[in-house]
Amino acid sequence: MRPGPLNLITDVGGLTVGNAADATLKSGVTVVLCDPPAIAAVQVLGGAPGTRETDLLEPHNAVQTVDALVLSGGSAFGLDAASGVQAALREMGRGFAVGPLRVPIVPAAILFDLINGGNKDWGRYPPYRDLGYAAVEAASRNFATGTAGAGTGALTATFKGGLGSASMALPNGITIGALVAVNALGSATIGDTGHFWAAPFEENMEFGGLGMPYPFPHNARDLRIKFREQKIEAQNTTIALIATDAVLSKAEAKRLAISAHDGFSRALWPSHTPLDGDLVFALATGASGKTVSVQDFIDLGAAATSTMARAIARGVYAASPAEGDLLPTWQSVRNPQ
Repeated sequence: MRPGPLNLITDVGGLTVGNAADATLKSGVTVVLCDPPAIAAVQVLGGAPGTRETDLLEPHNAVQTVDALVLSGGSAFGLDAASGVQAALREMGRGFAVGPLRVPIVPAAILFDLINGGNKDWGRYPPYRDLGYAAVEAASRNFATGTAGAGTGALTATFKGGLGSASMALPNGITIGALVAVNALGSATIGDTGHFWAAPFEENMEFGGLGMPYPFPHNARDLRIKFREQKIEAQNTTIALIATDAVLSKAEAKRLAISAHDGFSRALWPSHTPLDGDLVFALATGASGKTVSVQDFIDLGAAATSTMARAIARGVYAASPAEGDLLPTWQSVRNPQ
């Protein structure tokens, strides 16, 4: 197995990604566009989720495919981003056909980044609808990671978070990709070191090449919790997508989302807490034309876990400093200028 050509989720055929952000706000939106519409599912394992249109993704419900998926900052205000994405897709003539009308299907998830040093005095209406529209206009196969899109204002317990992505080409010709906005209650790094929990899965020194620390820190298992001393609790959530070009049913896509959550556990300590809204969307574009056997799906699920873990580490690794930051970036601590 090896990463795809871009080492981004867009190595999966049929997907493009767009980011839009406001540096003063310290928040933003990331959209994944599916052309053609893709089979989709979702799995929520965090205790504090914020979502839109996720019920329709359950395997027993009628709508099979989506036109786009949205990751946004802004807490509940950020759910407006999906309306902007819908508006842009409607102008393109995209959406589920209902008689002469088309209704774009755009599920969304949000993370909490309201208390991150940005100016949230936006007036009567929050800016997320406009950011969602702008993200669609920016969509392409290449896109920025780190302090970009939904990862613009993300924080972890120890460093700035960010938008991360990774991909993997399997020997059977199937590609899998992950996209994640890392805003975790816990930490992506081990103890007081800069070594990433995801180190065993790293490819080509993609997040620093430090490997695992030796000797292993005696305090590695100590919990580092975001803003614990300030007793600010509602500050979290890691939201993500796992995508493949395999031909999957909605039920199989949901199983893929479940597997990808294991990547959270491999890359963040702790994860899936009552104060995280940890969520994974799954997309199956079918672009490879390949179906999967049970044995193939075991391999696909393992790749979903490792690719998601890599994407999480890459999001933290790629974060860049900005005025008013509450936490340092990984790069500024490990590679000071």
